[in-house]
Amino acid sequence: MRLLLDESIPWRLAKHLRGVEVDTVYGRGWSGLKNGELLRSAEPEYDVFVTVDQNLQYQQNLQGFKIGVVVLVARTNRLGDLLPLVPHLLEACATVGHGDVVLIR
Repeated sequence: MRLLLDESIPWRLAKHLRGVEVDTVYGRGWSGLKNGELLRSAEPEYDVFVTVDQNLQYQQNLQGFKIGVVVLVARTNRLGDLLPLVPHLLEACATVGHGDVVLIR
């Protein structure tokens, strides 16, 4: 399972995602790409795109993409607020399908 963390998610979250391969948008050099272009770049290499952008599902027609999207919904995008969501994120990554969006609260 290969995950790509959006640039709005702290890169340190990757250290807490055991059992999956994780890259970051920043680490790939894709910072600043618009969502559609970013998803097109990511879909050949990644199974799941992880973001905190709750509007992504309304801005893009995700059904056409061969990548699943998991949206983390927390008080802030700080590591401390996202860590409690990690077990649910890993569960969702195992089941999210291409073009699907799963919100984790």
